[in-house]
Amino acid sequence: MNEMIIQTFGLSKQYKLRSAVDNVNLQIRKGDIYGFLGPNGAGKTTTIRMLLGLIRPTKGTVQLFGKDLRKEKLAILRKVGSLVEYPSYYGHLTAYENLEAIRRILDVPKQRIDEVLAIVRLTKEAKRPVKGYSLGMKQRLGIAAALLGSPELLVLDEPTNGLDPSGILEIRELIKSMPQQYGVTVLVSSHLLSEVDQMASRVGIISGGSMIFEDTIESLRKRAGGQIRIAVDAPQQALRTVASAGCFAVADESSLLLEEAPDEKIAQVVAGLVQAGHSVYRVEEKKKSLEDFFLDLVGEGESL
Repeated sequence: MNEMIIQTFGLSKQYKLRSAVDNVNLQIRKGDIYGFLGPNGAGKTTTIRMLLGLIRPTKGTVQLFGKDLRKEKLAILRKVGSLVEYPSYYGHLTAYENLEAIRRILDVPKQRIDEVLAIVRLTKEAKRPVKGYSLGMKQRLGIAAALLGSPELLVLDEPTNGLDPSGILEIRELIKSMPQQYGVTVLVSSHLLSEVDQMASRVGIISGGSMIFEDTIESLRKRAGGQIRIAVDAPQQALRTVASAGCFAVADESSLLLEEAPDEKIAQVVAGLVQAGHSVYRVEEKKKSLEDFFLDLVGEGESL
């Protein structure tokens, strides 16, 4: 599916002398769960507010469903559901009553309330006042409200903020079900790489208001990569043997470091070292975590 649901071109937002978002180009396809990742204050929420028409860009354009947001705002936003920051609700009303208030504004069939309550697994709690809900239940009610108009695009800004592990798992599984079960494309922002890694198909990383990475989650994992450490005698001399096998390596006092390679290639390198008379003491894989790669991209001082 190559249909573009969201495209931005040079999207920027300037506040006096501060640039909150600078020249951001997003590409989100139909069926994506797009993880919009970055440290706190990186520009995620500002970008999302521009996508939803809540604030006007200083420059650049937003296209949703192939249409210019400035020219066809109302028609476009009828196809979008969103939860930005914390959901708003009337605490003294039940979940059903809260959704009924929104349903009347949207003018959708009454049966849609039961449908969205079932999607977020709140059917049994529908008649309870919302003030007695846990934070996770309130977040699920917020997502139910966002789904009430049967949107084609769901935009969620930090939906797992403040939740306990079970609440995070509930929201994550709900988001993962959206494209296949309900045909909904999802943009979900987070400052937690571990969360995005477990649910996103594509990821965009923003830092200091600028996009620094956009690709599939698999590509991100490959970019993070790893190294193979081979503990060997005479590492400097061993470098020549490794080079003759067509591998690049660097040496320290006790070992060689190679970029991650297929098992067959590593076996070939080890066999070559032994044949050349070197003693090979240990072969180990050093994986760089996605968190390490994320910190390399955005800088060590940034908050995760």
